[in-house]
Amino acid sequence: MSDPASLGDLEQVHAEILSAWNRQDAEAYARQFTQDAIVVGFDGSEMHGRNEIADALAGIFADHQVASYVRIVRDVRPIGTNSALLHATVGMVPPGGGDLVPDQNAVQLLVGVRHDGTWLAASLQNTPAALHGRPEAVDAMTEELRAAREH
Repeated sequence: MSDPASLGDLEQVHAEILSAWNRQDAEAYARQFTQDAIVVGFDGSEMHGRNEIADALAGIFADHQVASYVRIVRDVRPIGTNSALLHATVGMVPPGGGDLVPDQNAVQLLVGVRHDGTWLAASLQNTPAALHGRPEAVDAMTEELRAAREH
């Protein structure tokens, strides 16, 4: 089973993915994934494999400035001998700074696999946290993300 210390390494993979996004570095983003990874974006678009991930993000980054991620890792748990699931809440800060945009809050699930002691992401799912009919829950999530951004 995955030891707790190595699960922190998976948390670092997630941090590197978001940092690469924030720097608009498509290659660094894609390097955090397995060759056959699947990424499902906020809008439901899919990217299959490291090369497609790098190419798709390079196109996005070439067209415009993207919002930057703020994250809170909720849990990292083993799901097998060399696999684990990371659950995070993320928010987005518009280009140039400012406040978080509540309708861009999301929940992310990352499945990581470890090979020869190194973690890579096999899958990343980015789901909008619309929380329909629960504006107080959106407000609470946004406040929590604001606090995380300040630290």
